[in-house]
Amino acid sequence: MTQPSGTGPVPQNPKHSGDHGNPPAYGELYRGDGPSWRLPALIAVAGIPVGLLWWLLAPGGLNLLSGDPSLATGTNAEGWLPRDLVLAGLFLLAGCVTGFLLNGKRTGVPAPAAVLFAVAGGALGGLIAWQTGVLAGQWWGPDEDTSRNASIAFSLRAFAVLAIWPAAAAIAVFVANLFSLLGKPPAQDT
Repeated sequence: MTQPSGTGPVPQNPKHSGDHGNPPAYGELYRGDGPSWRLPALIAVAGIPVGLLWWLLAPGGLNLLSGDPSLATGTNAEGWLPRDLVLAGLFLLAGCVTGFLLNGKRTGVPAPAAVLFAVAGGALGGLIAWQTGVLAGQWWGPDEDTSRNASIAFSLRAFAVLAIWPAAAAIAVFVANLFSLLGKPPAQDT
């Protein structure tokens, strides 16, 4: 069997089958570039400014958010919950920004591996933020006598807060994809 003259070989991997009016193949539903180590590394490095913000804003740290002098030291137990809640709020914000930037980068749905890498980067970023805030409290905070309770020093009491950043990133990707599906009109069968 010979091909007619004038036509070359058929390309094995066309750019996108959806460009010609055909529905895209399964592999074309996701973005072509695979996830790399840069995505989780960038998200994890974002934990450093988040940790510094935690120390700047939270009671027991520099306490810029409340400004209440009674909460400025760690000896007041009423400042321990707001200290954890400030970190939880920062993690929620960071997770939402991570998820929406991941989803809105380009057209198409982010690959599942990219979402998993973003969630892993958020978990690592949360750990880095926590340790950065604790280190900032040790360096720049007042010396505290922690013999009565370890929470007197600038620390995190509720370790479940560390799960907020990766969970918020995953939920943000889900919500953004859900809204993108709701905005599309149904395909017309012809």
